[in-house]
Amino acid sequence: MGRIGAELVLLRRNVIAVSTSTLASFLLPEGFARPAVAAVLREGSLVAEAGRYALHSVGQRRERRSAPYTGRQTTREADPVLLVPGFMAGDSSLTFMSRSLRAQGYRTYRSHIRANVGCTLNAAAQLEARLESIAIRRGSRVQIVGHSLGGMLARGIAVRRPDLVSGIVTLGSPMLAPGAHHRALTAGVDVLIRLSRAGIPGLMSEECVAGGCARQSFEESQEPMPHDVSFTSIFSKRDGIVDWRACVGPTAHAIEVTASHIGMALDPRVIDHVVGSLRRTAQTSVLEVDRGVSA
Repeated sequence: MGRIGAELVLLRRNVIAVSTSTLASFLLPEGFARPAVAAVLREGSLVAEAGRYALHSVGQRRERRSAPYTGRQTTREADPVLLVPGFMAGDSSLTFMSRSLRAQGYRTYRSHIRANVGCTLNAAAQLEARLESIAIRRGSRVQIVGHSLGGMLARGIAVRRPDLVSGIVTLGSPMLAPGAHHRALTAGVDVLIRLSRAGIPGLMSEECVAGGCARQSFEESQEPMPHDVSFTSIFSKRDGIVDWRACVGPTAHAIEVTASHIGMALDPRVIDHVVGSLRRTAQTSVLEVDRGVSA
């Protein structure tokens, strides 16, 4: 085999060992599976999705320019919207989503997460404080749009603080099996754990993926959603990063799209579904208020 071949085999065994031992077993329940190694190739459609967004943006600009000046004003939607990025991503990953929602009249807010690589419980506490400040400022509950891990964080917060959250929309968030993700992500988690062991603060530790922290986060994401908090889960069977079956909450309004995992954050077809979900939640909230006033 030769020295180089032997080293490659050893490296492959190490990667497999990392992929199967880093995460707690309860994060990958029976019935779910990691995407095949080659599944990540489906993420190549991100190029087409980015192009689709660019064409859509150009079309919108032309439409606005051709409209009379008095008709260019966008009706402001009442509900503020907090955008939460996925694993190893930051607020900038949802820039296109934010622009599109603002064009539809929504006030969007950043999560203040520069890179979603820290303890999930700490991230949830940070988001809760952010929600409180937005709710106080706007005098209303907030809708949350979360991509991947961001959606799982949104799910847990909605259960704990329904007084702050009117609805959530998750994009490719494997809530039912957080461990049902591509081995490349597990390798990334392992790197964070090694850096945490080395003393670098603010990163995921073993407790976050295999200890009490991981279990608490997972159990919170399985609790029933409050009856007055809407829940939409958007998933894609073309997802090359997570098992799409883990993204479909049993009580959620599930919407299937044709997009890559990363591309969900910018594909205009997906964003249209997000807008529709936000509007349905806002309309439901108005009806509930009207019924309360009538009573």
